[in-house]
Amino acid sequence: MSALLKYREMFLVAAIALLIAAITLRFPAFARPQNLAAVFNDTSILVILALGQMAVILTRSIDLSMASNLALTGMIVALTNANFPGIPIPLIILEALTIGAVLGAFNGVLIWKLGIPAIVVTLGTLTIFRGATFVVAGGTWVNADRMTPAFIALQRGEFLGMPVLSWFAIVAIVAFYLVMTRTPVGRSIYAVGVNPSAAVYAGIDVGRAKFVAFCISGMVAGLCGYLWVSRYVIAATEVANGYELNIIAACVIGGVSIAGGIGSVGGAVLGALFLGIISNALPVINISPFWQMAISGTAILAAVILNARGERKQGRIILKKAEAA
Repeated sequence: MSALLKYREMFLVAAIALLIAAITLRFPAFARPQNLAAVFNDTSILVILALGQMAVILTRSIDLSMASNLALTGMIVALTNANFPGIPIPLIILEALTIGAVLGAFNGVLIWKLGIPAIVVTLGTLTIFRGATFVVAGGTWVNADRMTPAFIALQRGEFLGMPVLSWFAIVAIVAFYLVMTRTPVGRSIYAVGVNPSAAVYAGIDVGRAKFVAFCISGMVAGLCGYLWVSRYVIAATEVANGYELNIIAACVIGGVSIAGGIGSVGGAVLGALFLGIISNALPVINISPFWQMAISGTAILAAVILNARGERKQGRIILKKAEAA
C-alpha cells in the first residue's frame, strides 16, 4: 500500500508541475517563489481542513458538516472578540478549538452510539450548524469594525519571512504526519478503514476510532473558523457555504480513498495545493470560472478512477498469493 501511495503522490506532483508550467507560459510571473509562497498561503486553510477530513474518510466515513462547523465556530469567536475585546488571542484560538471539537464529538457520538451512517448524521448537522450560526448572530454579521486589531493581525503577521497563516498549515501538516504514522490513534484509524472486522479482532474499538476521527475533524474546522474570519474579516451565516465540497475534493484528488484505509498526509496536502493553484491561477490568465470547475471535476474523476484501479490491482495480487499458498 505504501508503494501505491508513493506512486499516486508522485503522479500528483508531476501534474502540479505541469499545471504550473502551463500557467507560466501565459503568465511568466506565476512561477516566481514569492508568488508560489502566496498561493500556498492562500491555500493554507484548505490544506488544514483537508487533513481533518482525511482522518474521517480513512475510517470509511465522511464529514459534510466541516464548513458549517467552521462558520458557527467563526461566528462565536468573532462575537466573543467583539463583546470581550480584552480576551487574549491565544484564548480565542483555544475557544475555537474547543467549540470545533465539541461539534465534531456530537457527530461522533451519533455515529458511534446510535450506529447512524456518517453521511446521514453530517448532512443533518450541516444544516443544524448553519442554522445555529444564524441564531447565534441574530441574523447579523461581524465585520472588521467590530474586531480588534490583534484578532485580525495574528495570522497576517510574519515569522521567519513567512506569513503566520502558512505556519499554521505547516504545523498542522507535521502534527498530522506524526499522529497518523507514529501513534496508536493513527494506526487505529487506518486499521478501521482497511478492515473493520479484523480491527475488532485486534482489540480496536471501531466506533471509538471513528469518534476520535470526528473530534479531530471538528477541532480542525474550529481552528479554521478563527483563521477564516480573521483573514477575510467577516463572520456571517454564509461563510464557507458549500466549501465542504472543496475539502472532500482535495482529499479525493490527493488519493484518499472514499472506501477508507488508503491515503496519506502528503496526498491530502497535494490535493489541496492542486485546487489552490487552479483557483489562484486561472482567473489571472483570464480563464472562465466554469473551466475552473470543469478542471476540478475532471481531476476528481481521474483520482477516483486511479483509486479504483489501484484497489482492484491490489486485490488481484492478494488473491494470487492466496492461491499460491
